Amino acid sequence: MSENKQELVVTKEGLQKLKDELEHLKTVTRYEVIEKLRIARGYGDLSENSEYDEAKNEQSFVEGRIKELEEQIRNIRVADDVQTDEIGIGSYMTVETGGRQMTYQLVGSAEADIKAGKLSNASPVGEGLMGHKVGDTVVIEVPRGTVTYTILDIHR
Repeated sequence: MSENKQELVVTKEGLQKLKDELEHLKTVTRYEVIEKLRIARGYGDLSENSEYDEAKNEQSFVEGRIKELEEQIRNIRVADDVQTDEIGIGSYMTVETGGRQMTYQLVGSAEADIKAGKLSNASPVGEGLMGHKVGDTVVIEVPRGTVTYTILDIHR
């Protein structure tokens, strides 16, 4: 690992999702693109062949994504010691803000998906909640101003 590579922190599920995507790209998508290239070559003159150009662009994207995933996986640290006494990566938490209760899982930025309730540890809210305990009230600066969260529960 080079000196300037940043360690990526993910849950076990997040690591598996990255490995599954990599495997699919290598064993399925890569060969689909190769087939598209083979078919496009059959259309004749490559200098004016938009299907060939499109397939080459797709191949470039797929190969770039494979390299990116391989690099990410090499630099991953799995957060497997999920805490329940304070919020850490992998913890599920129930918080209250503005009279509404919400449940999130704190995850590394690589697997963040707020619609699925996966809150990035690198986001202002995730970073602000990290290390706090049940009963704590946390005021977090977000782009729209400040938001107050009360931590109601932390679980696995």
